[in-house]
Amino acid sequence: MQLIDDRRALHRIPELDRQLPQTMEYLRASLEKLNCKVFSPMESSLCAFFDFGKKEAIAFRADADALPIRERSKVDYRSEHEGCMHACGHDGHMAILLELARRLSEKKDLPRNVLLVFQPAEETTGGAKDICATGVFRAYKVQAIFGLHLWPQLTEGMIASRKNEMMARSCEVRVDVYGKTAHIAKAAEGVDALAAGVDFYQRVMKLEGALPKKIFRLLKFGKFESGTVCNALSDHTHMEGSLRAFQDEVFYSIRAGIVSIAKDIERTYGCTVNVYMTEGYPAVMNPPDLYNRVRRTVGFFELDEPTMTAEDFSWYQRSLPGMFFFLGVGDTSALHSDTFNFNEEILVKGADFFEELAEKFQ
Repeated sequence: MQLIDDRRALHRIPELDRQLPQTMEYLRASLEKLNCKVFSPMESSLCAFFDFGKKEAIAFRADADALPIRERSKVDYRSEHEGCMHACGHDGHMAILLELARRLSEKKDLPRNVLLVFQPAEETTGGAKDICATGVFRAYKVQAIFGLHLWPQLTEGMIASRKNEMMARSCEVRVDVYGKTAHIAKAAEGVDALAAGVDFYQRVMKLEGALPKKIFRLLKFGKFESGTVCNALSDHTHMEGSLRAFQDEVFYSIRAGIVSIAKDIERTYGCTVNVYMTEGYPAVMNPPDLYNRVRRTVGFFELDEPTMTAEDFSWYQRSLPGMFFFLGVGDTSALHSDTFNFNEEILVKGADFFEELAEKFQ
């Protein structure tokens, strides 16, 4: 099956961030055989436009970059690029869009023109934002964009989505507390960065926990380092964590609370607290009006709760109506693991679903 052949070929040549020459070459060679206009709106990206003579278009997106992971799976199509691996299913996403392209190329008429978008840098700096900035969606009068992600622990072949909150806004949080070391026998001469760090951590956890349970959010620290020896006060504490939320007001309220706590810790302990927080990607929020239109058009499973994972598809939703889906791959290794793999037969379900959207979406 060509779709599976595409997935395996792309799996062999994983590339990172915006350096995707072999990937783009493979995609271009495949698309230029079809009845469509192929062009690059920016470096390391590719679009295919299928013109059915309509005034408006819809778009479908696939991410093309891989991860800096050394593959440990034993399949005969494993990565040929040492230290790089399609461990997040992007090879499958591209294969689905290539299959959709072949099907579109055979069609005589559709309700709207169709634009396929292959983008770089989903795993790093958010290539979706840069695609939007090119103006390609205005130029081709795109009214809505759709995307999907392969999803472990969701039933094989199941298409799923939900209204409003789908995937979280993400933010890395790094904190450095600087004190003054002193022998513990003369602790009054020092400034205990460990004690200050513990107090900061506990207060920040209470800040997050005080929010109503109905508000989806997450603030956790996975790294805490402090001190050098058992009998001297620590002069430096370092913490790293992650903040996730959906509504911007919740996200920025927690960020402001973190900064406020840091300033109070400085005053209380006489230390210096530096807080660095990234902007991250916005939340993936499926707009209710578009969700309802799609719901009337095609069938899919409705998720009970959102996921705290982030995705740069959200940048498309900031520029035009967009809806995101999960395609279940069942009980597999986790995304971003060095053994991630899946039953390739489920990719057909993704192509079928996108084809039905292209044919019926009004």
